[in-house]
Amino acid sequence: MIDLTPIVQAIVILAAAIITTIIVPYIKSKTSINQQNQISLWIDVAVHAAEQLYIGSGRGEEKKQYVINFLKIKGFKIDIESIEALIESTVNKINNDSNTIIVN
Repeated sequence: MIDLTPIVQAIVILAAAIITTIIVPYIKSKTSINQQNQISLWIDVAVHAAEQLYIGSGRGEEKKQYVINFLKIKGFKIDIESIEALIESTVNKINNDSNTIIVN
């Protein structure tokens, strides 16, 4: 049996790098600083809410749909690909923050 874990991890890291270096700067170039701050705030709120509402693994699509619907209700009109990229970026940040070990 072949262990695909390292390949999947590499793909996730590559996707996060692409999101961070290409898509997020593109969105920033098309919006004002105030709009960027509002979008980031509401995506952060929606992602955290989705994490609380849909507990357990394998529920990523439900969580993403919740965030997308939440942003639509808030009146944000950016394309789905950009929203998904920002969601992935936020989730990646949350996952990295939760993996940080604090040493006193």
